[in-house]
Amino acid sequence: MLIIIIAAVLLLGGGGAGYFFLMKKNADEEGDEKPAASSHDAKKVAPTYLPLENMVVNLADQGGDRFAQIGVTFEIEDAHAADQVKAYLPKIRDMILRQTSQRTSEELLTADGKAKLANEILKESSSILGYESEDEDEAPKAKKKKKVRRPESPLTAVLFSNFIVQ
Repeated sequence: MLIIIIAAVLLLGGGGAGYFFLMKKNADEEGDEKPAASSHDAKKVAPTYLPLENMVVNLADQGGDRFAQIGVTFEIEDAHAADQVKAYLPKIRDMILRQTSQRTSEELLTADGKAKLANEILKESSSILGYESEDEDEAPKAKKKKKVRRPESPLTAVLFSNFIVQ
């Protein structure tokens, strides 16, 4: 009987101690969240990814016998913006096909060439959606004039999910 009483006291004591430590940990976490919530970085939302179907494009090489198969995925700020992008997909796909067909295989086989194509696709896609991106040449002019700030494009990155050049 004494063993049962000691076991019950230890069990209740252990349960009470566990409850105390868990509640203290939760209170500490809540205290840590309040200062983080006041900073603008705390509102981080996971991006939405919008993959496009793979496209096959003839390249601008001599002889015209080279082509590329590319798969593009857009990184978008949120799901609402993804719906906006989906409405313009035919125009965006057309622009991607035109931009890629102006490149040569040598250009697309380098990392720099792929990065330039991705940046061009991002800039042109943002333009199709009605967002202006500042060009490097226009940036000094913008400092001289007071310009109305337009909202930033919801497109944050262009990712290649497939890239084959033959």
